[in-house]
Amino acid sequence: MITLFRKPLLAFFAALVLVNTGYAQIQNPVKWTSSVEQKSSTEATLIMSATIEKDWHVYSQFIDDGGPIPTSIKFEKTKNYALEGKAAEAGKMITEFDKSFEMNLKFFTDRVTFRQAIKIKNEKKFTVKASLDFMVCNSEMCLPPDTKDFEFVINPDASGSIENEKESKENKSAAGITATDSTALAAAADSASNTADTAKAALVDGLEPGCGEGEVAKSDLSLLGIFLGGILGGLLALITPCVFPMIPLTVSFFTKRSGTKRKGIINALIYAASILIIYVTLGLLITVTLGSDALNEMASSVFFNLLFFGIFLVFSLSFFGAFELTMPSALINKADSASERGGLLGIFFMAFTLSLVSFSCTGPIIGTLLVEAAHGGNFQGPLLGMTGFALALAFPFALFAAFPGWLNSLPKSGGWLNSVKVCLGFVELALSLKFFSNVDLAYHWGFLKRELFISIWVVIFALMGIYLLGKIRFSHDSESKHVSTPRLIFALLSLTFSIYLIPGLWGAPLKLVSGIIPPGFYKEWSTPGSKNEHCPQDLACFHDYDEGMAYAKLQGKPVMVDFTGWSCVNCRKMEDNVWSDTKVLQHLKEDYVLISLYVDDKTELPVEKQSVSTFSGKKLKTTGNVWSDMQAARYGVNSQPYYVLLDTDEKPLAKPRGYTPDIDAYNKYLEEGLCRYKKRKKQ
Repeated sequence: MITLFRKPLLAFFAALVLVNTGYAQIQNPVKWTSSVEQKSSTEATLIMSATIEKDWHVYSQFIDDGGPIPTSIKFEKTKNYALEGKAAEAGKMITEFDKSFEMNLKFFTDRVTFRQAIKIKNEKKFTVKASLDFMVCNSEMCLPPDTKDFEFVINPDASGSIENEKESKENKSAAGITATDSTALAAAADSASNTADTAKAALVDGLEPGCGEGEVAKSDLSLLGIFLGGILGGLLALITPCVFPMIPLTVSFFTKRSGTKRKGIINALIYAASILIIYVTLGLLITVTLGSDALNEMASSVFFNLLFFGIFLVFSLSFFGAFELTMPSALINKADSASERGGLLGIFFMAFTLSLVSFSCTGPIIGTLLVEAAHGGNFQGPLLGMTGFALALAFPFALFAAFPGWLNSLPKSGGWLNSVKVCLGFVELALSLKFFSNVDLAYHWGFLKRELFISIWVVIFALMGIYLLGKIRFSHDSESKHVSTPRLIFALLSLTFSIYLIPGLWGAPLKLVSGIIPPGFYKEWSTPGSKNEHCPQDLACFHDYDEGMAYAKLQGKPVMVDFTGWSCVNCRKMEDNVWSDTKVLQHLKEDYVLISLYVDDKTELPVEKQSVSTFSGKKLKTTGNVWSDMQAARYGVNSQPYYVLLDTDEKPLAKPRGYTPDIDAYNKYLEEGLCRYKKRKKQ
């Protein structure tokens, strides 16, 4: 399927595709080192070397346009030095013709070295900063493009080959902070030096039996929810002004043109199948081009969240009638003319024309669905979401073709269709706040705390209810002399939901919207610096690993390390729906020391504490980077929530768990860890 697209789009696909990777797998097939070879007081060579795992390769700097992303190196410009030409590359190079890109590609296996000659212009010691962008692939997949930062110390008085001192020190610390750093954060980062393989072996083996151990079944409710959400989106699309009137017109066209009822049904089924193929293909493209790591990263990306916030605002304004989102007329005309060919191809292009013409109504629904599916971090999400959408959208065309008499029972088109669009506009406006809230939480801006968020939602859904009662009219609304029964029902539901939200202003849990609105602890009257700040269910918790472990040793209690995220929906669902259970909450409050580590926290570390992880080779610039790197290095997992039970010697008490919505199963997990901890204390 990918070969159908142009070369620039292929380069984008190759950069992001993560096919055949598990959701929790971490790939890091390239290890980098650097050094300086100083020939004299005026000449030096900066050396960047990569060791590449078997079956993987790194692309050359010299690849023609239209191919994959080549390696590129950027050096910070200063008056201390000047570059001498372009960086030279050496290693085991292979030149091979690639059918997908239809061109020869150059790449390195095993090892590659990049050497950049410089002319020294300063007599004093100085540092050269560089960033190297590269992409690594094997025969089955490509990982997302990555950046490696380097710092080279140049001493005009020295000569010979010297190792880059700063990076050597950084590499001795697994989480990228020097071992001499005395802060708790640095110590926690340094403790991540255990390799993933060793850590996983320790977690699987050596657990004493007799504490009710056993696997907790993983839940696929998130994927099921995306699929059901797709079906709901398809049903909503059906009752929009762009699609609903097309049902009787299209079915009548097939039954009259086909000659016989049997042929009419067959043509309608082909038409419905074409709709399914079109939208499922869209979901498949999203699935293929965005792997689980990319989707997981999108969830906490300030860029993507603000982009989604803007997209949802535009969608809501479109539904309110401010403007209409349409596909280019030239594209619609071409599809329409192709639909007149007849046969299977003609029917397919009829379905394609429907997709284009109805974009002003279905576009915002599809966009919402894809954004939510992608934001869930599950790489199957977009495919399942679009499958559900397409099934719901296509089914009525086949159904009414089989039973054309039922068309008479359909409600007539009218002003009610526009009311559906306006109501969807209110919903889009409410959902847009979720994405701004994600950024606000991660950066601790404090602009949209829980009370303000809920207040805006109360107003939005109250206005929606008032609109349905006919008390508010937009310029494109037709005058309604009475309120129909369906409008009254939906108005009551909207107003009821608005009233339901109000107690949340004073701390009520609001489980119906758990994970969408800001967490209960992100409120105006929280006490900064307290052990309850940013802690769910008013629990005392730590946000620093070493501080929490030290406290656990003093108290003689086991630890639960909670790898969580500000933008993690399932984390909030666990905190609101599972941790709130009486037995679970009692264990967390009385029996465990809770350490909540936010992997997407954007609080920037001081410059002197920013460094490079020996596990991933990435620059650790924020607190979240440190905790994310610790989770990946120790447990080989990068998804949240992720719960780890440890004793005071940092030894595992049970196998770690992810999202576990079953309250009884989660409670047994906590009791298993507590049981094992008590046994060890007796021994």
